[in-house]
Amino acid sequence: MSFPNSGARRQIFWLVLAQALLYVNSVTLIAVNGLAGLALAPRPLYATLPITTYIIGSAITTLPASLLMGRFGRRAGFMLGTALGGLGAALATLAMLSGSFALLCLGTLVSGVYNAFMQYLRFAAADVADAYAPELKTRAISWVLAGGIAGGIVGPNLSKLTRDLLAVPLAGAYLALCAVALIAFLATSRLRIPLNTRSSGGPARPLAQIARDRTFILAVTIGALSYAVMNLLMTATPLAMSVCGFGYPATADVITWHVIAMFTPGFFTGALLQRFGAGRIISIGCALMFGAIAAAHGGIAFWNFWLALAMLGAGWNLMFTGATTLLTTTYSASEKSKVQGINDLVVFLTMITSSAASGALVSTAGWLNLNLFALPAVVLALIAVIVWVWLARGDRGSGNAASGSGEPTSSIVEAADVR
Repeated sequence: MSFPNSGARRQIFWLVLAQALLYVNSVTLIAVNGLAGLALAPRPLYATLPITTYIIGSAITTLPASLLMGRFGRRAGFMLGTALGGLGAALATLAMLSGSFALLCLGTLVSGVYNAFMQYLRFAAADVADAYAPELKTRAISWVLAGGIAGGIVGPNLSKLTRDLLAVPLAGAYLALCAVALIAFLATSRLRIPLNTRSSGGPARPLAQIARDRTFILAVTIGALSYAVMNLLMTATPLAMSVCGFGYPATADVITWHVIAMFTPGFFTGALLQRFGAGRIISIGCALMFGAIAAAHGGIAFWNFWLALAMLGAGWNLMFTGATTLLTTTYSASEKSKVQGINDLVVFLTMITSSAASGALVSTAGWLNLNLFALPAVVLALIAVIVWVWLARGDRGSGNAASGSGEPTSSIVEAADVR
């Protein structure tokens, strides 16, 4: 990491570690929640309800979490989040041991609160870059997102090793997440985000005014749609593979490569964004999403699941990293907490819909047809990018500014405007 200050390097390291542990948690939950729900739910239709409550927990907490960190700082928010992550895992463990579906849903709801707090790790990376090397903001964000690779490798393997650790299947996997949350708590306690990154930055504009900025609209739209498509297909995959006769190790392997594909591009997405602009990179992400849907709809062999989930992860990375980077150009320091909170609220509300629909669709329409329901979202995302680039070119031709944020227009936006 080429930060010129050793303090900044340390902060980025702790953020990357916290991101890795977050995805050890979330990938393990992806792998086991649907199966745990299927084991405890009164009807198979409700099997993905624990996944939905996880997202609900994230949705209802994301704005308060952002405002809390705006008031008390990133470290306090992350430490509170990791503590709640441990509590959620403990409740889920008790749920499996007692056979309580309601308690399982409560545990995953609390785990979703942990996820909501930790979604701001990528914005904390931008804070560190702003303090030490603003020109490296896109790389700092992508580096932290890349920390999720560890989740793709450790999470499924952790669940393989611990799912039968206790007398009740899957209870041991949830218990292991208590230890993961403890390590994350210790890591985030080491954070020292520079105070000047949380300065007031002058008067804040009304949210309604910020929401009229088309770069803000694009960033929120792409972030929400990329997560909705990924969540729809990823949530259904363990159930679909089980129905198709694949054992748990095969499902875990597919999830492993999916998460590796989600975060490996993070090592170079920032540089690509600076070189080619957000418009092109997000468009490539959309193309990968189309490829994922085609591969999944093409059959139920292992390679169909593997290729579809890998392309889905890579497409998500390009779309979501581009959206996150664009969002950071639309607000001032005094507007940061509310804008980031609203953005993530929209993302999680969209995910609730896709998660709730996933279980119903895979049990009624089937896996092959479920994938077709993702097509309109990807088409909408691609249209949004094309319209944004077209309008930005018109602004450049007429001499108008590309962004209405009042902030200096970054190279990432300028590059996107002319490509």
